[in-house]
Amino acid sequence: MMFRQRDLDSKFMRLAISLAKKGKGRVSPNPMVGSVIVKNGRIVGRGYHGYFGGPHAEINALSMAGKQAVGSTLYVTLEPCNHFGKTPPCTRAIIRAGVKRVVAATLDPNEKMRGKGLKVLISNSVQVSQGVLKKEASQINAEYLNSHRRARPRVIVKAAMSVDGKIATRTGDSKWISSKVARKSVHRLRSTVDAIIVGKETIVRDNPRLTSHGMGRNPVRVVLDSNLRVPLGSRVFDGTAPTIVFFRRVTSRARLDAFRKQRVMTVRLSHGSGALDFKEVIKTLRDFSLHKILVEGGGETIASALSSGLATDLVFFIAPTIIGGKDAKTPVEGHGVVAVKNGIRLRRMKVTKLGPDFQLTAEIIHSS
Repeated sequence: MMFRQRDLDSKFMRLAISLAKKGKGRVSPNPMVGSVIVKNGRIVGRGYHGYFGGPHAEINALSMAGKQAVGSTLYVTLEPCNHFGKTPPCTRAIIRAGVKRVVAATLDPNEKMRGKGLKVLISNSVQVSQGVLKKEASQINAEYLNSHRRARPRVIVKAAMSVDGKIATRTGDSKWISSKVARKSVHRLRSTVDAIIVGKETIVRDNPRLTSHGMGRNPVRVVLDSNLRVPLGSRVFDGTAPTIVFFRRVTSRARLDAFRKQRVMTVRLSHGSGALDFKEVIKTLRDFSLHKILVEGGGETIASALSSGLATDLVFFIAPTIIGGKDAKTPVEGHGVVAVKNGIRLRRMKVTKLGPDFQLTAEIIHSS
């Protein structure tokens, strides 16, 4: 009987894993998760995490099962969450639905959450099994699991500029300062990060897509906009990748609803006034399992990243052209330092030739 149960568990977990894969490319940086609900040997519910910020796999499966979930077994590729994040806890929904047994392939990799979801289920008289097809379930979420092993977020500051340090002319024109070879390198860099941060002015001025342009996975796109005035018709909201907008004030509820109808996540920050607190932005992104961040501009946003003390790396693309003009935009704006000795230092600098351009990479040193 034990062997038969193990075979059945493997069978249904294998189906859950195949369902999880349907979220590939749409849920990052969240993990791909699939769920199957079985009662009396018959599948009564199926679900998977379909898009970043959307309902979790268990919720979709429970919705399909309805009242048939009472006394059932729920199979899920990742331990059900037990905390309020972008969605309510799945454990609460499982308990309310009357599920009798939960079979999870892997535990939550977050050390603060690891095992807590299963403990809550057990304390509410739900039978729990863990580790069924653990290796297979872990393989589909290798990047997600690895991201939780990083001790601190990696924040990379990136800019493309002329040799005299301008990212746009005095009229705002910036296309294209860098060459096709350099831009291809940027697209490749984007495919390696969890999220890209830009300010509202970058969206208004350049209307970028902020994707990897087919070089790999698309990161989450993050827009900093204190008053939530960024145009909804911007390409960053085209649905090709998840988008989050951080804001502090909004003129009307209808404005918020308009963003949510387009599946754009909006996050209201409470601290300070004026420009958004970069430290609070990064902390929130970490809570969303975004650990490797690329800050692409503009100059004020990059200045905020550097002054926060959180920026860890720098990537500058330098083109062999001179723009000039005291009103032309620079990669790092803000107030700047008062004395040269207070400037942010770099180490392990490396210069690489990219077609006609140069790529400068370095680690950022922050004074204590």
